[in-house]
Amino acid sequence: YNILTLHLFLFVILFTNKLQMADILPYLLSAFIGIGLAAASGFRVFLPMFAVSLASYMGWIPMGDNFEWLSGLPTLITTGAATIVEILAYYIPVVDNFLDTITIPLATVAGSVLFASQFIELDTFPQWALALIAGGGTAATIASGFAGTRAASTATTGGIGNNLVATTETAGAGLMSVLAIFLPVLAFIAAIALLIAVLFFFCYIWRKMRGYNSESV
Repeated sequence: YNILTLHLFLFVILFTNKLQMADILPYLLSAFIGIGLAAASGFRVFLPMFAVSLASYMGWIPMGDNFEWLSGLPTLITTGAATIVEILAYYIPVVDNFLDTITIPLATVAGSVLFASQFIELDTFPQWALALIAGGGTAATIASGFAGTRAASTATTGGIGNNLVATTETAGAGLMSVLAIFLPVLAFIAAIALLIAVLFFFCYIWRKMRGYNSESV
């Protein structure tokens, strides 16, 4: 749904403004970066923000006037410290499951902000409407998938396997952040693959729950 919304948005831009392909390429690039960063936010909330803050602070990616705070030194230090705390917290039993209860809304906000930061030429309404649907939706979907994975790990391994889930999430957030900044097309493809994987995971869980309920009856 999120990807279809993004395609529809780009289609409208192309034909309502009569843009040539050369004109729409910056929008495509922004969309690829935004989706990649939103996907990374689904793994970890602060690591992608730290990556964007560092990249913009170093001048690797541009930032619009409304998002100059992301490229400031205070933001870089704050998100760096928050990233370390978040990563370590997921290795603490019980705390990791508690964090999952607040991560999904936080990931939605982070994904929306990072996505919106890449569309600096759009008006405010379309910028944030697209950010909430495509960016926030992508982040929330992936965050929900890994929250479900951790819950399943807790139930089946007594929490022993949760450290592996946490390590996978951190690695995924780092990899997706790097890809989004330096290889956005690959990040976009990886994000689509992740969304499909999460969808299949939810379908699998739904079938298992229906089968369990049928056996109970």
